[in-house]
Amino acid sequence: MKPIYFLLVFLVFSCNSKLENPTSPDEDKTAILKVMSTQEKAWNNHDLEGFMQGYWKSDSLKFYGGNGLTLGWKNTLANYKKGYPTKAQSGTLKFVINDVSQIEANNYWVMGEYHLTRDVGNANGVFIIIFKKIDGEWKIIADMSC
Repeated sequence: MKPIYFLLVFLVFSCNSKLENPTSPDEDKTAILKVMSTQEKAWNNHDLEGFMQGYWKSDSLKFYGGNGLTLGWKNTLANYKKGYPTKAQSGTLKFVINDVSQIEANNYWVMGEYHLTRDVGNANGVFIIIFKKIDGEWKIIADMSC
């Protein structure tokens, strides 16, 4: 009977550890918007590596844009560096968030617009990104921008 008791205690503590520090949808949305605000600031300083800190640093990251599907954090960063090699080309970024909705626990989508103000010509578009809470941090795991 003792092994069953220890198994039950282990399961209770295992389940409780997964529920530790639960957050509300409002808290999640605030944290997600903070990630995006940090990204804006990094972009506006032409800090593309800083901008990419909002993304999941994984080969499984997916970015879908005008050039098709890009897989992986490193490849996505390389595309940003190629497309925006100077501050004049990256310009000033402003996100307009139109919707943040929970998909399921620890997963949200964000729909919005991006606006780049640049001397070389402005660029505007729309996006849908998917955030997932990974190791306690909100990260973009998929991005579709056009």
